[in-house]
Amino acid sequence: MHLKRIFLFVALSTAIGFFGCTTEKKVEGPKQERITKSLVPPKAEVKGHNFLVELSDLQVFTIEDAASKEIVETPNLTGRIKITNKSKDNLDIQAVTLEYLDVAGKPIDFQSGEKVTKASFYLKVVKPEESFDGRLDVTIPKRAIKEKALGKIEINLVYVASPLNRETIILSEKIE
Repeated sequence: MHLKRIFLFVALSTAIGFFGCTTEKKVEGPKQERITKSLVPPKAEVKGHNFLVELSDLQVFTIEDAASKEIVETPNLTGRIKITNKSKDNLDIQAVTLEYLDVAGKPIDFQSGEKVTKASFYLKVVKPEESFDGRLDVTIPKRAIKEKALGKIEINLVYVASPLNRETIILSEKIE
């Protein structure tokens, strides 16, 4: 009799464990996805008065809502940049800034709430006929991607022409 009660208790406990405590868990997929798009053409070369700029591996990264396909973060434009000094003087390159233009040549502005990073800083002196390789990592307006409005990218190379006059000042300091 005692053995029957133990067996009945174990059987009921097992049945309750299998059938009475089951809960349905819903597994959801990712809510956002990262989309990579290449610019066409993927490589561009622009010659200025004092320099030659080559852009390559140009890609746009967007984060989109998986269900609505709406862009949820400001897209990023990345790539490689090569700047060649075509002048007879040294060029002290400070930064490269980008402006985005539509097919008609009108600026594509960033909307309210978008992260704006239009410049990549370098601070590099390039001698005549020498090149400097760097990375380009800036944001691009959502409207340029969403509406496929991008027609041109204007590159502004911020530099100081030489001969540069630099002055070195030494401060006598110590940590105690």
